[in-house]
Amino acid sequence: MEKLIQITSGRGPLECQWVTAKVLKTFLEEAKHNNIEYEIIHRENGDENLTLKSVTLLLKGKEVPDFLKSWLGSICWIGKSTFRKLHKRSNWFIGVFELEHIKKIEFNEKDIQFQAVRSQGSGGQNVNKVNTAVRATHIPSKESVFVQDSRSQLENKRLSIIRLKEKVMAGYIQALEEKMKETWNHHLRVQRGNPVRTFSGTDFKKNYVDKSFKKQRNVLKNELKNYENDLN
Repeated sequence: MEKLIQITSGRGPLECQWVTAKVLKTFLEEAKHNNIEYEIIHRENGDENLTLKSVTLLLKGKEVPDFLKSWLGSICWIGKSTFRKLHKRSNWFIGVFELEHIKKIEFNEKDIQFQAVRSQGSGGQNVNKVNTAVRATHIPSKESVFVQDSRSQLENKRLSIIRLKEKVMAGYIQALEEKMKETWNHHLRVQRGNPVRTFSGTDFKKNYVDKSFKKQRNVLKNELKNYENDLN
């Protein structure tokens, strides 16, 4: 199972960029604990050291869907700004979003189709007489390159593999960047309120949320007991 995730400060101030960096650290620590592999695809550094505007991760592992249930949405940090000590605001929000995954094409030389062709233009007596140039096509991506740098067909073939790989990888990066731009407007609207996780303090301590209702039950039991005592 693979998921593409972006952690973003949206258009939030420097404090949100700091929170993004802290969330990334916590996120990766929990991912490792859950045996989830990750790869940082893209990161945009913040305006100060140790801050991040956004980071895009590729997660791999069986536990990814369950792991993300407690992360996707808005994240809140409660604390006073260390950048603006007189600032009254204490709640800072960032977002964790899932992006539509663009499958990375695995480059394999076995998937390349080579065609020997005659060189074009000036270049010596062999031009237009001997098939020394090479046209290489990567079948899965349909990307192709034409190489005629050398009079040696073998050398042109070697160069075509290098350039074709660069072109295929560049195409993947471009597609990923375009997808990120499409989702960027959504990321700018980070929800303020109803966070899936809340942290507090400069030590970025996670605020525990008791979902078992055990405390509520105990409170009700005590109230009922006190009520019975009053009746007696």
